[in-house]
Amino acid sequence: MRFDDNADLDASEIQDMRGSGGGGGIGGRVAMGGGGLGLVGLVIYFLFSQFGGVPSTGTSPAAGGIGLSDVQSGQQVDAGTLAKKCKTGADANRDHDCAIVAIVNSIQDYWTQEFSRSGQTYRKATTRFFTGGVRTGCGGATSDTGPFYCPADSYVYIDLSFFNELKTRFGAQGGLFTEAYVLAHEYGHHVQNLTGTSQRGTGTGPTSGSVRLELQADCYAGVWANHASTTPTSSGKPLVQDVTRDDISRALDTASRIGDDYIQKNLGNGHVDKSSFSHGTSAQREKWFTTGYRTGQPASCNTFSTNDLG
Repeated sequence: MRFDDNADLDASEIQDMRGSGGGGGIGGRVAMGGGGLGLVGLVIYFLFSQFGGVPSTGTSPAAGGIGLSDVQSGQQVDAGTLAKKCKTGADANRDHDCAIVAIVNSIQDYWTQEFSRSGQTYRKATTRFFTGGVRTGCGGATSDTGPFYCPADSYVYIDLSFFNELKTRFGAQGGLFTEAYVLAHEYGHHVQNLTGTSQRGTGTGPTSGSVRLELQADCYAGVWANHASTTPTSSGKPLVQDVTRDDISRALDTASRIGDDYIQKNLGNGHVDKSSFSHGTSAQREKWFTTGYRTGQPASCNTFSTNDLG
């Protein structure tokens, strides 16, 4: 995966809170009212299930962001560093932070244009980088939470060290497109928030609303991947130059390692409890990402209208 050297980047879609304190502590828990458990459950799934489960606020997703005034004491947003170093696709090709900026730009460019085609307005969501812990509209979270989208404040949160965890703890191949898949999944949750689908993501079990919500977000990630190299930026040229077979293979490899069954069997107690499924099996996650990628159509991602989740 590479970016057009001459394409412009918009660093304003990222807020960098790394090194600003603000931790949630191990007692901090993210309450995902109407929005599921963020990326894939991953570490949060195990940590919080061991401590009594992840609570739900039961509140409706907020339409807007919480704004800088809601950044908790000890947390500060660095608005300048990324903007100075992440200006073009060439910067994204040589700097990891800038590559994340480019990925987020590409994802949101696609959804902006897709919403426009259907006569709707896409409201952009900001990604916040943090280290250690963070306070959000959904509660406190630590880095163990993994990347997540908070529907209550409409932000995506990520500690970038998580991508190393995917390789070292989960055995994923890794790579930049793996990270793009993760982020596209989170922005899939933002799309669900904007369309009102988030409220349907309730319960646990193999056919629960939570599983359907997560599989749909995987499918939306695949839809973006289909269009990534053809979605133009404000400059009129695509930011992403290519998505290779190896890129897709790495995304599917990650999907295979973050299913409920794989995590419970390999990172839990070895027992697979279908009644506690909240994100879908490895095979299902691969299936729905592939569905989105092959069709390139968000309409193909209606996991709530099928009896065959895979």
